[in-house]
Amino acid sequence: MKKVIATKLAPSAIGPYSQGIEASGKMIFVSGQIPINPETGNIEAETIEGQTRQVLTNIKNILEASGADMSDVVKTTVLLSDIADFTAMNGVYAEFFEGDCPARAAFQVAAIPKGAKVEIEAIAVVG
Repeated sequence: MKKVIATKLAPSAIGPYSQGIEASGKMIFVSGQIPINPETGNIEAETIEGQTRQVLTNIKNILEASGADMSDVVKTTVLLSDIADFTAMNGVYAEFFEGDCPARAAFQVAAIPKGAKVEIEAIAVVG
């Protein structure tokens, strides 16, 4: 179960995320995912959009394996090799999170394994 926390006493969300989330139930922690295609074991997408789509598909599949889905995600952390890719990443991210979006942080980092452009971890709560 999750409940969005929103107040006018803090800055509004500037993208598909919530100021805060209150959660109770079974917690699922999804390790940081990079854009590896599980069928080939390789990073195939070259663009930030393609890599973000693969990362979020990987997260979606991990959640589904545990009986959860993307609507159960309460918190994500996005790591970008170039913060200039934020807007493009955000556009794809919005395709996977509708309605009450999870809380989120996004950072530029020096490097991501295998030369990936993006890595995302997620926390979900079910029931």
